[in-house]
Amino acid sequence: MLNKNITTRLSLLLITGTLLAGCVSVNENQQALSSVKEREMTVGIVQKEIKVGMLQADVASALGSPNIITKDGGGKETWIYDKIATEASYSQSGAYGTLILVGASGNSGAYSTTQKTLTVIIKFDTQGNVASFSYHASKF
Repeated sequence: MLNKNITTRLSLLLITGTLLAGCVSVNENQQALSSVKEREMTVGIVQKEIKVGMLQADVASALGSPNIITKDGGGKETWIYDKIATEASYSQSGAYGTLILVGASGNSGAYSTTQKTLTVIIKFDTQGNVASFSYHASKF
């Protein structure tokens, strides 16, 4: 009798743990991604952080390393940040609970992706200060 009681309790504990493990929120899963742990570059960050006259070191601190650096014949540098992101969404509905225990499910879902791009061009003067900057963002 004691072995049956222990087996029943262990089974309930295992089932409860399995169900609770599946209750991690989408936000918690997203925060665990390494790409989200890095600072995301947005138009708002560029508008807030980048100012004409600021030093190259300050730009690098605010936005990180650029993707491309060019220098013209006069020694003026241009930094280009080119960011591309794919956002994927999945929506699912279905019946759970005891149906999971017997291996059946009645699920349906939809999946979509969106591409986002952000290009930032920062031009520096010969002293290494921001002379001008521009940006373009798109979503499709």
